[in-house]
Amino acid sequence: MSRKHKQDLTPALLVLPYLRVQNANAISSPLTHGFPSITAFAGLMWALQRKLAAAGIPLKLQQFGVICHDHQEQVTDGYVKTFRLTRNPVTSKGESAAIVEEGRIHLTITLIFKATYDTADDAGALGEAERDAQLAGWASHIGDIVANMRIAGGTVLPSAPMPGRRTRAWIELLQDSDEEQAECFARWGRQWLPGYALVGRDDLLKDRHRELCEKQPDATLLDAWLHAARFNYEPVVEEAADTGHASADRKKVRWADPARKKGGGWTVPMTVGYAALTGPMPAGSVANARDPSIPFVFVEAVYSFGGWIGPHRLRTVDQLLWWAESDLETGLYRCRSGYHHDHEDPDSLTDDEDESDRVRPVPDQSFRLINLDNKTCLKN
Repeated sequence: MSRKHKQDLTPALLVLPYLRVQNANAISSPLTHGFPSITAFAGLMWALQRKLAAAGIPLKLQQFGVICHDHQEQVTDGYVKTFRLTRNPVTSKGESAAIVEEGRIHLTITLIFKATYDTADDAGALGEAERDAQLAGWASHIGDIVANMRIAGGTVLPSAPMPGRRTRAWIELLQDSDEEQAECFARWGRQWLPGYALVGRDDLLKDRHRELCEKQPDATLLDAWLHAARFNYEPVVEEAADTGHASADRKKVRWADPARKKGGGWTVPMTVGYAALTGPMPAGSVANARDPSIPFVFVEAVYSFGGWIGPHRLRTVDQLLWWAESDLETGLYRCRSGYHHDHEDPDSLTDDEDESDRVRPVPDQSFRLINLDNKTCLKN
């Protein structure tokens, strides 16, 4: 078999718009809830890739993104929110069955997958119209496949037609020019409104840890994560407005969170992957494993920060996407985001800086709660 050339692999975008998901898993980790874990969508990409291979569709899924349009977490509102749990039937002895806490959420989401399409086999054989018809047929087939899959444990429901919006799966080849890609992405981003894209914000955890260490030198990443995950109200003194009266020299005091500055965005604590607790165990050595044909590793959640941002505020599709990264030496299996938060003017690119410099992920600032090697992870 001859080796494929890089120029024969054309980048393409697979979009599954406005999917209605019922009873998805809202508990993303032992410490967080409210939206499925980003790793659930990575698992969906891999499961879909296997089904595409079985169906003979030559798309290689590489990256994924998620945009949430609507959500309804199944909780009872109050001072303390509680999940709406199901009541299981009594046991064979007539006793009440144990209640297992399950977090469920109804979602309306758009999933984006960046893939490569091998054009070597049909180069010159298909015209532009025939290729567009082929891509449309694949998209329709993929939509039928996803309709029979689970997304984060939830059931996919049919989407009703929406005026002015595409609700059926579609595939489009990405242009070679960055300007053309940006123009197409701006048009797609308007189709995904109203909605918010989930992106990675490792930089937020890094900045909060640095700020916290100025007051608490022994602060850890866990302290910074917990501090940034809540509101920390403090009395903030402001100068009173000059009204010309005798009380103009009095100072105004208000309660606010100094760390949450205006324009900071909608940030959330989240899990980004898993860290190994043990080394890989031989295949079949662990009972009740999901797949006994591959090695098994005991893992725990890895925590960081994410942010919800309108897709119209992104400039390239790469800023929207996530990909899976595995480090076998340190036992770190986590998802990376192409989004890079820039505090400066978006148009302030220097002569020796291009667009790719703004989408590189920052150094890893995620952490885990248990440390075995005392090198790469944080001990609680």
